Amino acid sequence: MKIIDKIKTRLGPLGDHAHYAHGYFTYPKLEGDISNKMTFNGQEKLVWSLNNYLGLANHPEVRKADSEGARLYGLAYPMGARMMSGNSKLHEEFEKQVAAYVRKEDAFLLNYGYQGMLSIIDSLVDRHDIIVYDAESHACIIDGMRLHLGKRFVFKHNDVDDCRKQLVRAQNIVEQTGGAILLITEGVFGMRGDQGKLKEITDLKEQFDFTLLVDDAHGIGCMGKTGAGTGEEQGVQDKIDFYFATFAKSFAGIGAFVASTKEAILFLKYNMRSQIYAKALPMPMVYGALKRLDLILTQPELRDKLWQVTHALQEGLTSAGFDIGNTNSPVTPVYLNGSIAEATALVSDLRENHQLFCSMVVYPVVPKGMIILRLIPTAVHTLEDVKKTIGVFKEIRANLISGKYK
Repeated sequence: MKIIDKIKTRLGPLGDHAHYAHGYFTYPKLEGDISNKMTFNGQEKLVWSLNNYLGLANHPEVRKADSEGARLYGLAYPMGARMMSGNSKLHEEFEKQVAAYVRKEDAFLLNYGYQGMLSIIDSLVDRHDIIVYDAESHACIIDGMRLHLGKRFVFKHNDVDDCRKQLVRAQNIVEQTGGAILLITEGVFGMRGDQGKLKEITDLKEQFDFTLLVDDAHGIGCMGKTGAGTGEEQGVQDKIDFYFATFAKSFAGIGAFVASTKEAILFLKYNMRSQIYAKALPMPMVYGALKRLDLILTQPELRDKLWQVTHALQEGLTSAGFDIGNTNSPVTPVYLNGSIAEATALVSDLRENHQLFCSMVVYPVVPKGMIILRLIPTAVHTLEDVKKTIGVFKEIRANLISGKYK
């Protein structure tokens, strides 16, 4: 059988339904300026699905910087991977500034977040090393571990006792093989919205010898007094060995960075295949990233507004009797019970009759019978948006319970 024929039989649980989901439930097209309200299927919707936490995506100073960066350098500059011909003073200036921001000795600016995390893991471990990781780690972490030729042990999500058990297993092995342990978790988990237990995990360093890598894609810009991330929020930034964050959320861009000691960053610069063999982050994005970092540092009111909206939304939902789980970040999941068919009818009702657009999560991402509606508050949402949304959610919950969506 040819591969082109074989793939027809293994589209997967999402692809199997593409004939009716594509363009609406999957691959929807949101159009217009990135904000709290955008156009979907020709109508304006109140949008809760964008990780534009600080509202920088359409901030006038950001738009100006992006335009100026493109005018000055074009989209092609610099040409080549940074090791060979794609380095620049601006790349290095961003690294200097962001390292100071997250309180690390040095940083490495990466072309993409997903490939960056994958390549960091690949660079740091060899076949004698063991990876210990949280069960709900992002796909980029899972794929990075797929490149690992050694053992890996998973611990139950945010379960510190189970994490300790896996560290005991790992330590018993590396003491015999001469390997080392890499522990990977997230600052904020993007689906549930709960923070990784960084404080408790770093406390385990008193008992075990491991290196800690934290993916803080959803934490940078949002968490902590200055927005320097979940490590700052929990007071353990100095105990994180490798701090990684992307630009896809609060920075409202493309790219990522990893921060650590000067020695560790030098190692990554000469060993990360995704950076050695791929083109550097284009200059307009670097130019724009510098402006985004400046705004995060100098306009704390953006973060204050994000949290004002977040608290209003989460407190309003909780008061109305909704289950939002254990979130302690802006990510706001609403847990409901129902089938996939009910979930699709419910989301259609939200979009077509209430002009509200949010993300739906169903089986196989979550167990059968569970529906998660994930809301992402941002600094460009209003308290009126929150009030409207809670009212709509009360109505759709009543419809779901009455069987209207069956």
